Amino acid sequence: MRILIFLLLPILFSCSLFEEELADNSIARVEDKYLLKSDIIGIVPVNTSKEDSTLLINNYIQGWIKDNLILNKAELNLKESQKDVQKQLEDYRRSLIVYSYEKELIEQRLDTNVTNETIKEFYDNSSQNFDLKDDIIKVRYLKVNKKAPQVKKIRKIYKSTKASDVEKLKELAHQYAETFHLADEQWILFDELKKEVPINVAQTKGYLNNIKNIEVEDSLSYYFVHIKDYKLKNDVSPLSFEMHNIKNIIINKRKLSLMNKIRNDLYQEAFMSKDIEIYDTHNGEK
Repeated sequence: MRILIFLLLPILFSCSLFEEELADNSIARVEDKYLLKSDIIGIVPVNTSKEDSTLLINNYIQGWIKDNLILNKAELNLKESQKDVQKQLEDYRRSLIVYSYEKELIEQRLDTNVTNETIKEFYDNSSQNFDLKDDIIKVRYLKVNKKAPQVKKIRKIYKSTKASDVEKLKELAHQYAETFHLADEQWILFDELKKEVPINVAQTKGYLNNIKNIEVEDSLSYYFVHIKDYKLKNDVSPLSFEMHNIKNIIINKRKLSLMNKIRNDLYQEAFMSKDIEIYDTHNGEK
């Protein structure tokens, strides 16, 4: 009996020291789990103020406590089968490894060069699938302070199609306009214009059918707008508006095709080298 006591004493003493060490280095506890000072190293960015540092640490501690409380409750109340997450973890690990490998292969082998001719061919073969979801316009507009120089000149030429006037307008826009958009060959959403220019539109089709040039003002600024062209929601979307979208579609199709080829090639290689076998599921025969 004395021998047993002497054998247990070092164990009890070491447990007591361990608990004291935990207490000295801990900043929070939930039952038998401890949050150590070392666990919060690095959560506060450099040069953070003392007040913000305290807030970040307190929020972290509160989150850690609540996470462990709900975890303990789950451990007590869930069935053993519900707590067995090994299969899910293994499936997740496999998915991550496969994803990383396929991503690496795609970066090495995928042809991401898509010519304009390829895009146009794709569009011509499926333009009926590109319906507009919103109204779009080709437009130039400028917002100019009422006290800015050359307001009269801008008013005179903002809707002109003469090359010399267009160049002059660009020059004046860069000098005096608060905001402007002069790329009138580019399609933009009609809603984008309405965010920039204070216009009231009750019925878009009627408005765009009848209005080409707009001049409105608020207390500080004039707004000059020239609408060059428009297309309405549910019209066939123009090619130039779909270029980026079509390029992404083509690249995604290539990506799927490449991955199918890689998987099929791997299968054929393994089959030829007898690295795989398929057994009869009914009687266990090959």
